[in-house]
Amino acid sequence: MTTTDEPISTDADLPADPTNYLGLPASLTEQVRARLTAQVVSSGESPSVTMYAPFSGAPLAELPQCTPDEVLAAAERARAAQKKWAQVPVKERAKVFLRLHDLVLDAREQIMDAIQAENGKSRRDAFLEVADIAITCRYYARTAPKLLEGTRRAGMVPGLTSVKELHHPKGLVSVISPWNYPFSLAVGDTIPALLAGNAVVQKADNQTALTALMGLELARKAGVPEDLWQVVLGRGSAIGPAMLDIADFMMFTGSTESGRHIAAESGRRLIDCSLELGGKNALVVLDDADLDRAAEGAVRACFSSSGQLCISVERMYVAEQVHDAFMEKFLGRLADLQLGPSYDFDMQMGSLTSKDQVEVTERHVADAVANGATVLAGGRARPDLGPYFYEPTVLSGVEAGAECYREETFGPVVSVYTFRTDDEAVELANDSRYGLNASVWSRSAGRGRRVGGQVRAGTVNVNEAFAAAWGSIDAPMGGMGDSGMGRRHGDHGLLKYTEPQTVAYQRLMNLAPPFASLGDKGFAETLTKSLKLLKSVGWR
Repeated sequence: MTTTDEPISTDADLPADPTNYLGLPASLTEQVRARLTAQVVSSGESPSVTMYAPFSGAPLAELPQCTPDEVLAAAERARAAQKKWAQVPVKERAKVFLRLHDLVLDAREQIMDAIQAENGKSRRDAFLEVADIAITCRYYARTAPKLLEGTRRAGMVPGLTSVKELHHPKGLVSVISPWNYPFSLAVGDTIPALLAGNAVVQKADNQTALTALMGLELARKAGVPEDLWQVVLGRGSAIGPAMLDIADFMMFTGSTESGRHIAAESGRRLIDCSLELGGKNALVVLDDADLDRAAEGAVRACFSSSGQLCISVERMYVAEQVHDAFMEKFLGRLADLQLGPSYDFDMQMGSLTSKDQVEVTERHVADAVANGATVLAGGRARPDLGPYFYEPTVLSGVEAGAECYREETFGPVVSVYTFRTDDEAVELANDSRYGLNASVWSRSAGRGRRVGGQVRAGTVNVNEAFAAAWGSIDAPMGGMGDSGMGRRHGDHGLLKYTEPQTVAYQRLMNLAPPFASLGDKGFAETLTKSLKLLKSVGWR
């Protein structure tokens, strides 16, 4: 995932006359924005920054910035709150997040307004963030009590050794969340951390800070103690080191380069981390695929959230036998996709978020064309719609020398290639340093699963774009290779925020030679016979 620790947009990025563009939603009044920014733990010592709305270029928020000392002070308050929170029974903590589930759904219109105003995505894509957080609240509120209760484990000596596995909170979790999914990833990574008994200090991205702060406000309304979850704002270069210094666990979503630095620093401090990083995700259309279904799924896979989605597709491999028929259907569906600014559900694709993202997209397309690629659809910016709009773009004939052949664009651009055999499709899909997500299309469940199981990616969707794996949050989600380490979702998505502890109780006798007459040699011989017996009766 591409991200930056600088403010995404400045007034210098914007056209001289933005008056023709869509303004801010009515719900995001000046009073609401002021109320949200008041939650930031800042004394005003650092100069504030002004953020701008991608749809219009209109000033969106004046954001207070934090100093490293203010991050440290926030951490002290969070640690004090965490000690009390950890004593709250897990079932009582879970009730807080079941309340948050309802509050999020009730406030969905305001949340979608904030996401769109700050990020520029379509309303459909904004709603998926709302739904994602409701699902996450429900899942972890229902599963955390069982996950965190003591688990009995098999002891060394049957009947004599009693073992229990306990899970204690790490303490303070530092969450650094990105701008591309400002509600899903800011709130979604915080929910299991808090349910596990931790405190959270979060650095939200400046560009989408209001959305993260809206999540914080709702969480406090649901019953999260005020100091337990705190949001700080600032450039990574200014407060990033402090975020590492305070952490007992690091949760980061962003660029691979930044992830390597965080992993190295976490290793130096001997703390654990979870990193979701870049992706160059592949979609494979096998020769027996339902082409209408695959074409619809491919449009979503490539252009949801304007391509600014960690798990979106930038490489598409189509069996030679069905290439022409598939491309006709795919390009036909793409031609019907509605592009534009709207705070309603009438547009299927919105804007990019910043001038930087537009420039990367333009550079990748121009470079591919200069290296012999053909533009089959799109290929141009649309400043008539808004400052950062870019058409959904399909390229063919992209050669290995082109920048977008291997590097993540993180925009609405996909390159199409062909293959002859399933083995070749797998080889092409795996020809990447990244391994985050993949999509495989086949009428045969067995064949689709077999091919998908050979693709080197943390999640693989068969006959779906990305929602099947992402939305199945009982299963782990994360990256291989340069796409990161650690997992969201499932048991691991909560237990990673805990320290496992083994408590073993030995009954009746010590684990030493029980009779002096045996001696060490006799004890060893007796134990050898016992171990063989345990194996023969199937004991683990």
